[in-house]
Amino acid sequence: MRVFVAGATGVIGRRLVPQLLSTGHEVIGLARSQAATVALERLGADVVQADALDHAAMRRAVRVAAPDAVVHLLTTIPARINPRRLAREFAQTNRLRTQGTINLVDAAAQAGAKRVITQGSAVVYEPNGAGPATEDVPFWHRPPREFGPVLEALRRLEALTAEAGGLVLRFGHLYGPGTIYAPGGSFVDQVQNRTVPIVGQGTGTFSFTHTDDAASAIIAALETTVDGALNVVDDQPAQIREWLPVLAELVGAPPPLHLPLPMARLAIGSWGIALMTQLRGADNTNVKRVLDWNPTYRSWWQGFVAELAHAGGP
Repeated sequence: MRVFVAGATGVIGRRLVPQLLSTGHEVIGLARSQAATVALERLGADVVQADALDHAAMRRAVRVAAPDAVVHLLTTIPARINPRRLAREFAQTNRLRTQGTINLVDAAAQAGAKRVITQGSAVVYEPNGAGPATEDVPFWHRPPREFGPVLEALRRLEALTAEAGGLVLRFGHLYGPGTIYAPGGSFVDQVQNRTVPIVGQGTGTFSFTHTDDAASAIIAALETTVDGALNVVDDQPAQIREWLPVLAELVGAPPPLHLPLPMARLAIGSWGIALMTQLRGADNTNVKRVLDWNPTYRSWWQGFVAELAHAGGP
């Protein structure tokens, strides 16, 4: 299969391209800069250059690539996010998830691509409910103000993907090489500097996805005609009060501090509070059944040990 990957130099893309090539697919990566072109060529992919927000350029690029499938992984998420300024820091990513998706699915249709797969998020679910959320649980009804534009962009991406007959893969918190949870990543640095506290009771529930598992799910999805949306997460959603102390120990940091809600609100705002105390985990039952897929790292603990066991020193 000829696979056009937009976002091929991102944290998922860098793991996806080698997996696609090793399983016999041809890969055409989208690059905007010469540096991205060189990086993709080193991975073994063919390259076309275009700006994803330029409609005409995207039509030309995808037409030249002549793909059987199009994979949309485009984001520009900062390495370190200020939760009080989430909307501003996600503004360009929101454009890529809206106008970028319009351009990409239109180009895919014009080029005759038969499969469209897009990167969604499992950090979208209404928090008022019991247990991990299945794909049928609605998006956050009244999200914190800073999260509102992010959620609306994800909603639009999913609607556009559905109109194209494609599949949205809702990934959890991504960890692995190049992510904020990798050695040297911004989150690990903050933990080592003891600047990530457990807020309130630490009841925000995270579902994690290793970047290699995200890549393998995309490959599994390419071989099906499944549409809609699927949660691509590990088997073990965990509250931050459970996983953060483990991560701290693995990277040689002191145990995290505890911060009362009123003090935390001043520092991290309403979105930060919601992330730390309200976030709902996601259920992966459907993706395992529909795509016959299982994560290599079935729990965040297993994956963290594999990635971080030597991050605290020799």
